[in-house]
Amino acid sequence: MQRWRGLEDIPEGWGRSVVTIGSYDGVHRGHQLIIDRAVRRARELGVPAVVVTFDPHPSEVVRPGSHPPLLAPQHRRAELMGELGVDAVLVLPFTTGFSQLSPADFVVKVLVDKLHACSVVEGPNFRFGHKAAGDVTVLAELGETYDFDVLVVDLYERGEAGGGEPFSSSLTRRLVAEGDVAGAAEVLGRPHRVEGVVVRGAQRGRELGFPTANVETLPHTAVPADGIYAGWLTALGERMPAAISVGTNPQFDGTERTVEAYAIDRVGLELYGLHVCVDFLDYVRGQERFESLDALRHRMGLDVDRCRELLARAGRPAAG
Repeated sequence: MQRWRGLEDIPEGWGRSVVTIGSYDGVHRGHQLIIDRAVRRARELGVPAVVVTFDPHPSEVVRPGSHPPLLAPQHRRAELMGELGVDAVLVLPFTTGFSQLSPADFVVKVLVDKLHACSVVEGPNFRFGHKAAGDVTVLAELGETYDFDVLVVDLYERGEAGGGEPFSSSLTRRLVAEGDVAGAAEVLGRPHRVEGVVVRGAQRGRELGFPTANVETLPHTAVPADGIYAGWLTALGERMPAAISVGTNPQFDGTERTVEAYAIDRVGLELYGLHVCVDFLDYVRGQERFESLDALRHRMGLDVDRCRELLARAGRPAAG
């Protein structure tokens, strides 16, 4: 899969293509429906499928300080799109100037002059151009002028657990923020992931017999609510069952929120300075303060047993 940053990265002589455009944060199941349809349309026409996305998130440029918590960094989104069969991902730097393009100027500059779109696939709520003035109706009208068709993919709604809400990044962020990582996984089609470099912490877990990897998460990461979770820690090319703690460590009057993962039953892991991934399977309990360190140590043992049980029941997820 090709990855381009900016219109200037698109190869000279690039031919016709099928295109879909969006932030695609999380590449959740609704996004997957749109991208899958774009890929199938591209195969029907014998041309490449291209996803156009943005960096930074448009809201940060249009409304500074409103950057939403991110469900996946750009490189992770590209990986997921590649797994869906996308041929190229174009990341457009989203600047103030770019945000002021009219819908027609955006179409000409990106879809017509550079990607030579023959078909564009979007969800029903797609908006584009200055002040989000363009929608799928405007896009279809421009398509008639510039020789591309527009396919609109209806997003499936979640079941009873989601109250009938359609798949969306905002729904996923809310579930993550509430600690409902199982619900978030239902929308994403996989466990929610955070990643970052392992840094040195207070090493209290090691002293208590449960050494943890203290993960310095990437900027704007959507971190689950404070609590203990079952999940997986991926490091050194291996995915390991883990008990994960998110919070300020109230036992020791902490103030900084951290994500710490204990690789269950693993001894002697040295992960400092490594980039790792933490996938959240299920919520176990909230953060608590205990009467003594012995009481904390006992509860940590119970938590690890519970995580081991949940992970065994779930089975090992596919790598990726």
